[in-house]
Amino acid sequence: MIYTDYHLHTTFSHDGISTMEEHIKNAINIGLKEICFTEHYDIYDGLENNKLNTIDVKNYVENFNQYKDKYKDKISLKLGIEIGLQPDIKETIHNMVKQYNFDFIIGSSHITCKKDISKDPTFFDGLTQKEAYMKYFKEVLENIKLYDEFDVYGHIDYIVRYGGYQEKTIQYSDYQDILDEILANIIKKEKGIEVNTSGYRYGLNMPHPNIEILTRYYQLGGRIITIGSDAHKVEDVCSNFEQASSILKKIGYENYAIFENRKPKFIKL
Repeated sequence: MIYTDYHLHTTFSHDGISTMEEHIKNAINIGLKEICFTEHYDIYDGLENNKLNTIDVKNYVENFNQYKDKYKDKISLKLGIEIGLQPDIKETIHNMVKQYNFDFIIGSSHITCKKDISKDPTFFDGLTQKEAYMKYFKEVLENIKLYDEFDVYGHIDYIVRYGGYQEKTIQYSDYQDILDEILANIIKKEKGIEVNTSGYRYGLNMPHPNIEILTRYYQLGGRIITIGSDAHKVEDVCSNFEQASSILKKIGYENYAIFENRKPKFIKL
């Protein structure tokens, strides 16, 4: 049984549906001991046809602190953020992070080569599926090498959702060199990855990253792993966590991680 969800979005995120308090009340009702909010922080400067605004972090943190105090006797609330990493905004990210006492930071790649791959199909123009995926993975690797402002890297194979390709999966053997370099650098920096169960909700019949990548991370010595639903509404909190737990146990993982002050603590699966 998993007693926490480490990837949650509320209406503070541009795509959130449920409010922070709705998430808290739901978490209490379903018996969770702890949840971590990880609102989106993406910088959209320089993107064509963008209509999204970067989150007001100060407002988010102030509201979080009010609810943390209000519900302190009922549930543990952790302050997290999901940062959309891009190679050319390192100083902006560094300055933002140092202003707040985050418990947990997910680093993700949503915008790659200055294109939001979930909304801008021109990222894929003129590229084969493998070329597009390699372009994405190369920037993921660059971000990992550049940044310390993350604790786990989020949904590493996120790109499989997009591009309109019939095959919505990644065969590890097709990307072995770049994936091994990504995972090795994560481990070298003493960072982790997440098991993001939203892949099931996208009809992929697998988590992010897929089982091959989760297995390879374990084989390379990676042990810092969080479990998150990437829920944007209360109905999706902890969705498919039993499958995620079963997958991790079969691979050989004995623990999953929670965080406080950006330091991992390990809980037995």
